[in-house]
Amino acid sequence: MARIGFIGLGNMGAPMARNLAKAGHEVHGFDLSEAAMAAVESGGVRRAASGAEAARGADFVITMLPAGRHVRDAWLGDGGLAEASGNAIRIDCSTIDVATAREVASGARMLDAPVSGGTMGAENATLTFMVGGAEADFAAARPILEAMGKTIVHCGGPGAGQAAKLCNNMLLAISMIGTCEAFALAEKLGLSHEALFEVSSKSSGQCWSLTTYCPVPGPVPGSPANRGYTPGFATALMLKDLGLSQEAARESGAETPLGAAALALFERFASEGGAGRDFSGIIEMLRGRP
Repeated sequence: MARIGFIGLGNMGAPMARNLAKAGHEVHGFDLSEAAMAAVESGGVRRAASGAEAARGADFVITMLPAGRHVRDAWLGDGGLAEASGNAIRIDCSTIDVATAREVASGARMLDAPVSGGTMGAENATLTFMVGGAEADFAAARPILEAMGKTIVHCGGPGAGQAAKLCNNMLLAISMIGTCEAFALAEKLGLSHEALFEVSSKSSGQCWSLTTYCPVPGPVPGSPANRGYTPGFATALMLKDLGLSQEAARESGAETPLGAAALALFERFASEGGAGRDFSGIIEMLRGRP
């Protein structure tokens, strides 16, 4: 069993840290929020007074933070995290821009390992990890990641995990909008949700947004549509990922017109009150409802 420092105990980080403790690892956690710290102690995570204290003596140090600037400050700032982590393998599970991921990995044993699967995947330890970094460090960290996730994919060198996450979530946003448009059209045409689901889930319209995360209640009982679009994966988080994808597209010269359109639609949904709702709730905007 490993000693692990875990910094960032929010909606995703907290269940991830608890799953590591549940697997038998010695987990020392830190978050700026006292409520977040208290919430994980009952799950076997030991309280640290700072990020540096959580990292000191650790075999692995994991960060799960809101944005690239937080990751840069944590690792390259004067908080002592980099120094305290020594020769530990560093794993950043945040979703950030590729350039920052490569910057903080320079000269360190560091993996960028953003996740897919949302809070449900974090709770159930079924996350997908998209990992960038050296092959040897990935092999050493794999058992740690497997305590938190079900699918672990080495995507390449530093920054490759973030690149995979941004491409995947741009595709997810586009496919969800298409799925929502299909259901909205079906409603106008008098076609039931069940009929469209039965046809499309078994034919060429099949996609994850339909079969696992269906944006209308009924066909997939576990989807957020059945609980009033309580996230799940909040629209504000999808907006963040889409923004990063379009930033990467501009910097690399890639043409992503559907990605740009998806960003504009989700910006509109957020501005109309949908930022805190599940991203699949955009179907209500497409129906013409607030």
